[in-house]
Amino acid sequence: MGETVERPPVWLMRQAGRILPQYRALRAKLSGFKELVETPHLAAEVTIQPVDELDVDAAIIFSDILVIPEAMGLTYELIEKVGPRFPRTIQSARDIDALIDGSAAAEQLGYVYDALDITKKELDNRIPLIGFCGAPWTILCYMIEGGGSKTFSKARRFLYQEPQLAHRLLEKITNSSIAYLKLKARHGADLIQIFDSWAGILPADQYELFALPYIRKICDAIDEVPKTVFAKGAWASLGELNKLNCQVIGLDWNIKADYARSILGPERVVQGNLDPCLLYAQAAEVETKTKAMIRAFDSKHIVNLGHGVYPDTPLDNVKVFVNTVKSFNYSEFSVKVSENE
Repeated sequence: MGETVERPPVWLMRQAGRILPQYRALRAKLSGFKELVETPHLAAEVTIQPVDELDVDAAIIFSDILVIPEAMGLTYELIEKVGPRFPRTIQSARDIDALIDGSAAAEQLGYVYDALDITKKELDNRIPLIGFCGAPWTILCYMIEGGGSKTFSKARRFLYQEPQLAHRLLEKITNSSIAYLKLKARHGADLIQIFDSWAGILPADQYELFALPYIRKICDAIDEVPKTVFAKGAWASLGELNKLNCQVIGLDWNIKADYARSILGPERVVQGNLDPCLLYAQAAEVETKTKAMIRAFDSKHIVNLGHGVYPDTPLDNVKVFVNTVKSFNYSEFSVKVSENE
């Protein structure tokens, strides 16, 4: 919210996951990732694991962005070491018309709301709980492509060849996402993050035609809680992102702090920016570069990585990162700067 704080807060995208041995132990007992997502008490347990282990300043509900297309009628599978796969994809107007959307879709996701209820009770207001969704463009990518891709050329081709159908599909995804996020807020999410993971694969003109208007619609519709928009790779549209009705702009690791501040201004709260691969470095370098990032952004910064923490990241280095932030003090930094001057 842009308030003055003694130090920046810190959490990590994908903090509930394979960096934690307790998560790996739990996963080994289950049939797969989806069983974990769809079992509320287990999703709650995994959500809280990094809070207890890392002492981060926020929890993020353990779930997946692809629950939305599944709720709309497009089932997905998660194949180990391969990623998500949709046995059936969107190929025609008839396929889009067959999708349910809005509240009818959001109401299919009771297991997510149950997980939020359990997590909220277990956290007992220790720290805030973040809910999230995928941005409509990113969700469309998977629904058209049928899985992950280096280029998402099928999805991008769809925008050029079937722009009207693309807008129709994006509208349905948006309506479903709004209903979903409102229910998440009702069930205890203190903040909402919108992940546009594939923002950077579009040229700026197309991003501002097929992606931003739908993120804007979500931001305008969700007034219950603060919102963070993280559009990975969309540096060319940073100025347009800054016009959104949201409190926080997430930044990937390819944007320099001074450039981001020149576009966003000193008052915009930002999140992230540290290269996830830095956490493979020696502990001393992790500490030094984390402090340098905090100083570069000055205040109004939620410390995080520029994307999700990688599964094989050394846990000790994750702790170095978190503890470096927690030991930082803005007032001490200001005093040192003054003395140096």
